[in-house]
Amino acid sequence: MNTPLDVRRDGDVAVLTLNRPKALNALNAELLRQLCRALVDADSDDSIGAIVLTGAGDRAFTAGMDLKEAAQRLDDFGPDAQPAATLDACRTPVIVAVNGLCITGGMEIMMACDVVYASSTARFADTHVRLGLLPGWGISQRMARQIGLQRAKEVSLSGRFVDAERAAEIGLVNRVVEPADLMPTALELAQEIAGHQAEAVQGYKALIDLGYAMGLDEALAMEHDHSVAHIRSMSSQSLEASRSAVTTHNRAATAD
Repeated sequence: MNTPLDVRRDGDVAVLTLNRPKALNALNAELLRQLCRALVDADSDDSIGAIVLTGAGDRAFTAGMDLKEAAQRLDDFGPDAQPAATLDACRTPVIVAVNGLCITGGMEIMMACDVVYASSTARFADTHVRLGLLPGWGISQRMARQIGLQRAKEVSLSGRFVDAERAAEIGLVNRVVEPADLMPTALELAQEIAGHQAEAVQGYKALIDLGYAMGLDEALAMEHDHSVAHIRSMSSQSLEASRSAVTTHNRAATAD
């Protein structure tokens, strides 16, 4: 039986797929609850080193909130159905593979992820103003910090669609690939991340996220303190293993 969210493993990577393709993967309460629960479960599993999030089919990552259900059952969209907040708390890196439409709530989820890969057919829109609504999952703050104040206002106050090429140009996504290459490319990055020491990956992600909300001087001091504490917590054997791994990696890169 089909469920709103498909969850599977690909080695050390959890793959979460929004699975309402006939509804353009619209975000109803049950899908949001399952997504939040799956993110928490994956993040608490020490055998998972990265998460890939995508949408079923080739028409949409998600067309955003299921507005019909939201209007009728607003109370269902409670604290256990808040994906952006769940993503913010996630220690494990999350790569989102955007296939097709990514509208409003979809953009809010996308922008709470760590890396965004998009299909060349992807199209993005923040339609809050068209619906007479204000955002509540962070897009009004994240987008301006990511792509700049004026570009964010152009996107959000117009409600216009942005194609994949323009999204990459303004820094809304990391990379654009052909549709057939989207999941292999996202999984390749996820497997590479998952192959590193989880403690280092999670610690580095936390440093970036924490520091981004600070002034530079405060963030640099925070990074230094975390670095010193981390080094002091490592044994001499761990330090030697890390040094050996880096040496091997550098030799392989030089050989290539």
